[in-house]
Amino acid sequence: MNTTPFNTLSFPGKKNSGDSVVNGVDLSVNFAGIKAPNPFWLASAPPTDKAYNVVRAYEAGWGGVVWKTLGEEPPAVNVSSRYSAHYGKNREVIGFNNIELITDRSLEINLQEITQVKKDWPDRALIVSIMVPCNEEAWAYILPRVEATGADGIELNLGCPHGMPERGMGAAVGQNPDLIEKVTYWCKKHYSKPVIVKLTPNITDIRVGAQAALRGGADAVSLINTINSITSIDLDNMVAKPTVGLQSTHGGYCGSAVKPIALNMVAEIARDPVTPTLPISGIGGISTWRDAAEFIALGAGSVQVCTAAMLNGFRIVEEMKDGLSRWMAEKGYDSTEAFSRKAVPQTTDWKHLDINFKTIAHIDQDLCIECGRCYIACEDTSHQSIAKLTEQDGARRYEVIEDECVGCNLCQITCPVESCITMVPQETGKPFLAWDDDPRNPFRVAS
Repeated sequence: MNTTPFNTLSFPGKKNSGDSVVNGVDLSVNFAGIKAPNPFWLASAPPTDKAYNVVRAYEAGWGGVVWKTLGEEPPAVNVSSRYSAHYGKNREVIGFNNIELITDRSLEINLQEITQVKKDWPDRALIVSIMVPCNEEAWAYILPRVEATGADGIELNLGCPHGMPERGMGAAVGQNPDLIEKVTYWCKKHYSKPVIVKLTPNITDIRVGAQAALRGGADAVSLINTINSITSIDLDNMVAKPTVGLQSTHGGYCGSAVKPIALNMVAEIARDPVTPTLPISGIGGISTWRDAAEFIALGAGSVQVCTAAMLNGFRIVEEMKDGLSRWMAEKGYDSTEAFSRKAVPQTTDWKHLDINFKTIAHIDQDLCIECGRCYIACEDTSHQSIAKLTEQDGARRYEVIEDECVGCNLCQITCPVESCITMVPQETGKPFLAWDDDPRNPFRVAS
């Protein structure tokens, strides 16, 4: 048994790196009353399942952790295997799938470790994720025990998409606004510190869950939880992965592939008139400082990371803190609060966009490597607005047919050379016109 004090567990070659000032920029945050030296937190998942992992994370420089979800006794029983992945061409992991449940360690051991870790690391955020049956007695029993640990707050796991919904927990609660409101209310009744509600993305409109959490008294929300998925099929044995014996099941999808979905859901809550100031902890595919900055710009006050840490180790937080602080210094932001939600006013519904705005593609011939990918994409699947020319020396040349270009960006996306193709705004001489006011809109005419 390891008897080393929690706060002296070794992280090879590293010191306690909890200083909030990095590259002259203060990265500290106060999220819904929870203070941390930086906005980078580990999400509730295998990396936060025990004191050993959490202490190593703190020593690496993470600003906070959300302890892996606690539940009733006896603890959950997990299966083997548990993970699968969606790979890119070079075997890079694009998406990650898991069928792991909440902690399979006893409640008592978890509570003891949480108490000691918080005592030894008082400057770091420590939030405890909880999932128990949907009745007030279960919450009333566990919440005082969690509060006694000294943890800074709790996160309600209302989104687990596998294993727990069959027991009336996880996504079974997160997909029901009435239950979200009720459970949140119970927690505020029996717990005095901040309550964060973790929302499921497996729902038609994420705003409904956020509004329900707010009605129940939530101090903040976190999102997204994992997305229902099957990543691949073993075609030899005709079973999905991960495989348990001769069977499989859907699991929770996460990793960089879910980032666009998570960003949209964060933005939906941030710009909803009902929840414009509700604190948001952003989760979903965050693996770089830029990812974090994008979440913060759309409303997140902290960001939670899981898959990137599982694939690369805890030290990735060093690059995240360094990159974010350097970018903030360059832009003149003295805190994350200075640019939080700055992208929200520019995020709107399609019907409010300017129909008269026009942009067309421009190809920098000095950068062009003549691969023809832009031409093929446009010729086969878009608007046939790129011409393929042959020079006297036999070299190929690609030029935009400006009168045909609709500014769809496909050529720019397919081009393998950064900045070779740019989108150039055009002067049309036409005033701003939204679909709401467009005479061609049949609903406008009808009204």
